[in-house]
Amino acid sequence: MAMRRKRPRQLSLDLQTLPAVGREDFYVSSANATAVALIDGWQDWPARKLVLNGPAGAGKTHLAHVWSDLSGGAIVQAGDLAQADIPALASGHIAIEAADTIAGDPDAEEALFHLHNLALAEGHSLLITARAAPNHWPLVLPDLASRMQATPTCTLKEPDDELLAAVLMKQMGDRQILPTPGTIPYLVRRMPRAFGDAGRVVAALDKLALERRRPVTRALAAEVLDKMGL
Repeated sequence: MAMRRKRPRQLSLDLQTLPAVGREDFYVSSANATAVALIDGWQDWPARKLVLNGPAGAGKTHLAHVWSDLSGGAIVQAGDLAQADIPALASGHIAIEAADTIAGDPDAEEALFHLHNLALAEGHSLLITARAAPNHWPLVLPDLASRMQATPTCTLKEPDDELLAAVLMKQMGDRQILPTPGTIPYLVRRMPRAFGDAGRVVAALDKLALERRRPVTRALAAEVLDKMGL
């Protein structure tokens, strides 16, 4: 009897995807409309600075890139400031990402303090992103804490159904996933309203679909949600 050859299992490679971060790629809903309006109207910020805070995946980095395109400003990670050329960064508009992560690091806090003061003194604007509002950052430098807490703040909210569907579609598009009809509405009805969960679900769907050489369907989505306990 002839032996049937087993079809080789598709190995999934953990390849880095490049998300689309243009203004046209950002979906506006009631959860983020205020933030988008502030970014679009950045030249009218009364204090020439803004803290944009919200949960992981809410779109802070995306909006920082949109603002960078609009203003011509640079983007820097707060964790890199201690080794950065602060006068050079302060010579133009600047976005500082993940500012709350440097709390408790004296060198990084000192660098952010000087960047804040120098950039504003030279007439430039500052966009600062973080997960929490400044009054929740455990900063050790009192002068920096006072300046951050005096900065106008806008919070990106967790997604409503409309925004969650758009986030899922965008993240699938970034991975070149084409779900079958009904898959995204199925996910929206059953998933938690959390940006972080959206990213994990899409990554898991992508991996399982590649392993099985199957399209992303409702059945596959149900299996992923069950495995993730969502």
